[in-house]
Amino acid sequence: MNETRRAVLEAIADYDVSGADIAERLDVTRAAVWKHVEALREEGFVIESEGDGYVLESVPEFGESTVEYGLEAPFEIEYHDSIGSTNDRAREAAGEGAENLVVLADEQTGGRGRLDREWAAPSGGVWLSAVLRPSMPPAHAPLVTLAAAVATATAAREAGIDAGIKWPNDVLVPTDEGEKKLAGILTEMEGEADRVSWVVVGIGINANIDAEELPDTATSIREQVGDVDRRTFTQRVLERLDDLLADEEAILDRWRDLALTLGRRVRVETPDGVVEGKAIDIERPGTLLVDTGTETVRVHAGDCEHLRAT
Repeated sequence: MNETRRAVLEAIADYDVSGADIAERLDVTRAAVWKHVEALREEGFVIESEGDGYVLESVPEFGESTVEYGLEAPFEIEYHDSIGSTNDRAREAAGEGAENLVVLADEQTGGRGRLDREWAAPSGGVWLSAVLRPSMPPAHAPLVTLAAAVATATAAREAGIDAGIKWPNDVLVPTDEGEKKLAGILTEMEGEADRVSWVVVGIGINANIDAEELPDTATSIREQVGDVDRRTFTQRVLERLDDLLADEEAILDRWRDLALTLGRRVRVETPDGVVEGKAIDIERPGTLLVDTGTETVRVHAGDCEHLRAT
């Protein structure tokens, strides 16, 4: 969001302020203030004129300036009502030099998950991809994926949902019908031997979506607790993600706190074969430790399945 426009919103957020006072405060002309107010109105912000002043009455439900307004994290938002894939657009932006850009959409028409699996992404969800340039070697990049899972699960819990994480990054909700997927994460990276050039972390969250629009193995915020304010929810996810990336040492501990996998019997399909046993811990940068009964196997990547207790 334009910084002057953001400052105008902040000035009129709580009480009416005259255009002259805003102009003096921001060192711009009254005509410039009027233009910014009109631009905000066109984006859906309800700004009333009280005498000679302006006051912000309401904020639109979802959108670029909507999410940026009040966001306590250094992200710029690029919003689309509909897009093929936020990850595809974020990769393109990363190649153009973007940093701390979040591509956000109401719906995706070509969403995909791990192993290029189709990912249902209808209108009403939160579909976003963040372009990051963390100062870390490529081998540590899985920490970004874990951080995204923690940020999403934490925001879901703040919304009243008993969410947890299946290794490494699926956000699930335990239900009477078994664990159902609330959110998925897909991370892509480009880098050199000693440093990451960019990371695109895609987060897809089933927010205000009817259960009938989702696979039987999935659930939504609407199904669990009713509709959520997507603006606030998106802000919380991004703020939690930013906090975690600023404190990498906290990521594994927070992941453990939210893990559904640890202490469970698991079956993990890896590039080297199947590993089955009890998941006992996770270590940097996201390696799962599995006790097979005869040895402890370190699993760096794979497709994890929670097995029923026997």
